[in-house]
Amino acid sequence: MKRLYFALVASALIATPAAAFRADNGLNVVANAPGEGFTVDWAGASGASDFWCAAGEFAIRGLGLPTGTRLYRYSAPPRRSGEGIAFGLDPARGQPTGLLRVAGGQSVTAAYARRFCEFSRFSDR
Repeated sequence: MKRLYFALVASALIATPAAAFRADNGLNVVANAPGEGFTVDWAGASGASDFWCAAGEFAIRGLGLPTGTRLYRYSAPPRRSGEGIAFGLDPARGQPTGLLRVAGGQSVTAAYARRFCEFSRFSDR
């Protein structure tokens, strides 16, 4: 069942046009090669929470995934200036989140990530 789930998500990522999704905070989300997740592109003074906001929004609105879907950061922190951050659904590829959290772990739910949009300094875009 889990393999079917990943196959469906991978096919959704393949079918997504390159610059098809723009998060409410103004960051662009681009699907990577099959099985490689998606990348939130860098834009200005974006912090980790801005990237997670866009990733959560893309998972929920762009891919139609359930809000409880676990998202993993594929790009190891720290992010260099001007670089985007890759995200995906494969726990084996998970890196530290780059977020300050009391309860750690290498993933957050799509809903948790989406909550960062409420506090985004770019929300007026």
